[in-house]
Amino acid sequence: MSPPQFPEGFLWGVSSSAYQIEGAVDADGRGPSTWDTFAALPGKVAGGDTGRHATDHYHRYTDDVALMAELGVGAYRFSVSWPRVLPTGRGEVNTRGLDFYDRLVDELCAKGIAPAVTLYHWDTPQAIEDDGGWLARDTAFRFADYAAVVAARLSDRVRMWMPLNEPMVVTLFGYAVGAHAPGRELMFGALPVAHHQLLAHGLAVGALRANGAGNIGIANHHVPVWPASGSAADRGAADLYDTLVNDMFAAPVLTGRYPSDDLAAAMPGPVAEDLEIISAPLDWYGVNYYLPSLVGAPTGAEEATVIDGAVMPPGLPFDFPAIDGYPVTDFGWPVVPDGLRQTLAMLAERYGDHLPPIHITESGCAYHDEVHDQRRVDYLDGHLRALHQSIAEGIDVRGYFVWSIVDNFEWAAGYSQRFGLVHVDYDTFARTKKDSFHWYRDLIRAQR
Repeated sequence: MSPPQFPEGFLWGVSSSAYQIEGAVDADGRGPSTWDTFAALPGKVAGGDTGRHATDHYHRYTDDVALMAELGVGAYRFSVSWPRVLPTGRGEVNTRGLDFYDRLVDELCAKGIAPAVTLYHWDTPQAIEDDGGWLARDTAFRFADYAAVVAARLSDRVRMWMPLNEPMVVTLFGYAVGAHAPGRELMFGALPVAHHQLLAHGLAVGALRANGAGNIGIANHHVPVWPASGSAADRGAADLYDTLVNDMFAAPVLTGRYPSDDLAAAMPGPVAEDLEIISAPLDWYGVNYYLPSLVGAPTGAEEATVIDGAVMPPGLPFDFPAIDGYPVTDFGWPVVPDGLRQTLAMLAERYGDHLPPIHITESGCAYHDEVHDQRRVDYLDGHLRALHQSIAEGIDVRGYFVWSIVDNFEWAAGYSQRFGLVHVDYDTFARTKKDSFHWYRDLIRAQR
């Protein structure tokens, strides 16, 4: 079938993040991050992999930008590494690190590709973590200082900004269950991490605007949550998970309130005053979607659960049964394109006029095929058709970013999963365009 036609001006892009592709962890004054520390611990990352070299994007960014130019994308979403710019998270700026992003932005602009900057994609400076990390209120203010530094250098050329990527993942995986850096296992004691990240987002929005940056959003993880059955227990577990994963991170940003009084009462600090900062108006809202969540009440089985490649310990107030009846990626994720439509409909229903225009800031799949990746083509085609249906139903979606431009370090899964439109040989760093690269290029061309 011919590809659907999207509205004029629709933004086509690709995404990545610093720790997943840059490598060069010791280069030019970069400080250590929590992911450097976490990945060095035995058993934390599959295969003992680390981001030390990743795809060597730090030294090969011109080659990668040339691939994006051939692809024809209008924007490239990447993250700035906080410890590369501020090695201890505060204080003196590492100009050599900031210079790298200056060069990358210039290269993108020279090729007609809009730079879209994420300021935080999970690589907290280790020195900040040593002082309490996201459990400490002060981290939000140090993050705002960092935002000001980056904006002062890049705001004249960067076209889109998002302070945070998926604060839910840092809260749940990083601090609640310990499956990601920094590896803490605080369960519901991790709730302050959510609040402090949201406060950091709001403070960073102010810092960005004060330094000439505009077109600001956030990249939030969202899923449709399906109850495992119609029982009251399963519906209750699904509702709790839905609140913690979706509304806890959307409602404060979009409406200036937490989704429940109990949740607000569990947060630290002057919550009402903080929410005024957190809900600073945004120009757009980013949605990262991969798969639905099927959630039920705990079964009592003392077994760990694997979610998104990370091991969840026993004792959670949820159970995550397998979602049957759909094809799965090589990561084991069910392929449910209509879940994207359901997610957008959910956000529109819950937030209405509070919801600004949307960009799909991540959408992608892991398959091991080196070149001939028809399954990735089918995945992208299905999700774009679901997105096209959402737009036809009145959802204001302005752009779509494929995760990811190249294969990358996939956090706790190491290099075992390949999400790229471009294959990377991790021994030689050679790049090979996959069939999905050519398909996405042709789809973009067909929109013109």
